[in-house]
Amino acid sequence: MSAMELIGLDRIESAARLLGPVIRRTPLVSSRVLSERTGLEVRLKCENLQRTGSFKPRGAYNRIANLPAADRERGVVAASAGNHAQGVAWSATTLGIDSTVFMPVGASLPKLVATRAYGATVHQVGDIIDQSLTAAMDFAESTGATLIHPFDHPDIVAGQATVALELLEQLPEMGTVIVPTGGGGLLAGIAAALRHLAPDVRVIGVQAAQAAAWPESLAAGKPVALERMSTMADGIAVGLPGEVPFAHVADHGVTVVTVGEDALSSALLLCMERAKLIVEPAGAAAVAALLCHAGELDLRGPVCAILSGGNVDPLLLTRLIGHGLSAAGRYLAVRVTISDRPGSLGRLLAAVGATGASVLDVVHSRTGAWLAIEEVEVLLTLETRGHGHRDDVLDGLERAGYTVRVQD
Repeated sequence: MSAMELIGLDRIESAARLLGPVIRRTPLVSSRVLSERTGLEVRLKCENLQRTGSFKPRGAYNRIANLPAADRERGVVAASAGNHAQGVAWSATTLGIDSTVFMPVGASLPKLVATRAYGATVHQVGDIIDQSLTAAMDFAESTGATLIHPFDHPDIVAGQATVALELLEQLPEMGTVIVPTGGGGLLAGIAAALRHLAPDVRVIGVQAAQAAAWPESLAAGKPVALERMSTMADGIAVGLPGEVPFAHVADHGVTVVTVGEDALSSALLLCMERAKLIVEPAGAAAVAALLCHAGELDLRGPVCAILSGGNVDPLLLTRLIGHGLSAAGRYLAVRVTISDRPGSLGRLLAAVGATGASVLDVVHSRTGAWLAIEEVEVLLTLETRGHGHRDDVLDGLERAGYTVRVQD
């Protein structure tokens, strides 16, 4: 099969039969808050609850299980900083095959530990994933191990396509599916399955705006590499779409939209607070699209948003929650210059209290070059009840005579 051929329904159904005994049939849950915001029924496909915490084992297992016996004996190798690493490790161990994974030196400790726990031999090489990939390719050449690409192979795409088969069984009337998108394996698989079984279902891919290679690539008619990326959604930060996924996505006429960092963190927070689901930033991209693009997308209901993964470092999660609260107008940090005299701070805090905000933290500084001898700058971190209340707090402090600078 050449890289540009489209996979057939038989290949997808074969993957489903292969995966059936080992992969979880993930739940499809209703989202009242998103349904209210869009005016359409919205469901969440919880691939964050899949084995290893993401959709990745579907493609990895299908790819490895289809290897000839001789290739199995030589083992498999992969390069990944996260979800693909865990998917390959779990799949190989389940199939009784040796796996080796190359990860960057700075890879998240929980992902590193999990990949080893799933049975892979892990080597940390390089500061970025490209250097890890080079090491993995060298390893494959020297040992005969098969390199398992995270998205650019027909068996990977066919495995990811099984998500769509489940969706059609769980929600036969589905009108739109929204898919977090990096290299394109999941988006391509869903598009391929729906092209055969439900061609009227609208497919929308979502990328982080600061790592969005797909819009330009689709416009150019071929994969186009990004020069730089910078996003919290590392799971979909892929600088070049795969050739195999690109062929399937372009064939189906998929729409790809982008979302900003604030939208991603707000979506992550919404999933935690309202759906009680832990989702990584990349996994929340479809929800982010509904939060900021719902009115522009000509959605057909019911709508399904894929939660593609939930593997997030607890330390990063703490920062992401703070970012999400700030984006939602529920954190406010301000700098206020006051007189360095007894009672000045008390009057400032009383003014804050009058606005209904809660004080989370107070920091004094007397060392700023811009401060007069008898002045002190106070950094206040406040808890507010949303964007409207945030504006009320700022107005209230200004009416009380304070000059306020909002801290980003």
